[in-house]
Amino acid sequence: MPLGLYSSVPFCRTKCTYCNFASDVFSKAVFQKYVDRICRDVEQARAVAGEMGGRFERTVDSIYLGGGTPTVLDIAQLERIFVTLSQIFDVAADAEITVECAPGTLTDEMIACLRRCGVNRVSLGVQSFVDQEAASVGRLHKRDTVLDDIARLRSAGITDLNVDLIAGLPHQTKDSWEFSLAQTIATAVPHVSVYMLEVDEDSRLGRELIAGGTKYHAHFVPNEDLVADMYLMACERLEAGDSSSSAQAQRGISNPAVAAELQAPRRSDPRDDHTLKQYEISNFARPGFESRHNLKYWTRQPYLGFGVDAHSMLAGRAPGIDAVRFSTPDSLEEYVAAQAGKKTDVDRRAALEETFFLGLRLNTGIDLDAVARRFGEEALAAFSPPIAESVEHGLLEKQGSVIRLTSRGRLLSNEVFARILAVPQPSGV
Repeated sequence: MPLGLYSSVPFCRTKCTYCNFASDVFSKAVFQKYVDRICRDVEQARAVAGEMGGRFERTVDSIYLGGGTPTVLDIAQLERIFVTLSQIFDVAADAEITVECAPGTLTDEMIACLRRCGVNRVSLGVQSFVDQEAASVGRLHKRDTVLDDIARLRSAGITDLNVDLIAGLPHQTKDSWEFSLAQTIATAVPHVSVYMLEVDEDSRLGRELIAGGTKYHAHFVPNEDLVADMYLMACERLEAGDSSSSAQAQRGISNPAVAAELQAPRRSDPRDDHTLKQYEISNFARPGFESRHNLKYWTRQPYLGFGVDAHSMLAGRAPGIDAVRFSTPDSLEEYVAAQAGKKTDVDRRAALEETFFLGLRLNTGIDLDAVARRFGEEALAAFSPPIAESVEHGLLEKQGSVIRLTSRGRLLSNEVFARILAVPQPSGV
């Protein structure tokens, strides 16, 4: 089975207050050392796969450069990563090649570089189309920057575009969120990712919220119920594909900044079909524009990761080992110093659990008959009680042999996954 390749670039122009990733602002002096290390890792990929007990495959059908912000690298550095990948792996002619970009980092020269490197998909970390909200969490772009980037990418022939949005940012209201959704729909991008703000100790904003403080505009973060309503609103608006909701949002606006945003002229794509079908908890796409790379994660296909805090999963070679998962250090200093990462053997029990909690993220759900054929009827039977309980509570729905999360279940997916993980060790696995 072809591999997916992931490479992290943990460098940013500024560290967003909500960010809990292994990325930060670093001097450009370290960029070259980092690129050198990534390229050495790529060159040693076959040997590392063997040491980890995984099956190595040269053929690749997806590449994803994530961040941080890969486009803060110099053009020569970015090109070197792609050249090294193409020298070690056989990249399929129709491979999906994605780069994450922060709006405002896409110079004309950088866009030309992406085209030369074969990039055919760009993911833009927009988060909000309301300038006040974006600025409150440290984003450096404005709405017009995003619209200009989208137009220039399309002019260059890169039309497979994703927009990231976050529900729950400081100062966000239902009205302002509806505006961001309307703006997103009006751009006619074929893919949108919607995330609810994560509150944990791995981000500055999260720590401030937990402490009940006011730094980073924490006291202006909407409550959990409102964030849940925003998520449901996104599901409804994106699937309907109606960008006219911004006109409705203008009524009753009390925030002058948001009102000014709503009154500003919009640029929209002339294409008629703006509907985006939800295919995963956080992801929406037109048919055929689903993220092929991310689908590898959710369907347990093999992938290799390079760079800081990069994760890999390969089919296992040892008896009783379904797969091997391994990762690199989450510290830039430790990664550049070539310190060892972590490795986990995935036995059949763990593989069965992963099949449930990864597969259930997808709107297509899980075919229990297929699970039984792979893992055995007896192993599957152990999961019948939490499945039945989740159906009874309206978190799962069952049609024939297929189970999937309901709209309420997608909001409470962690509760469903926790029930599955709590199942006692079944025999025969």
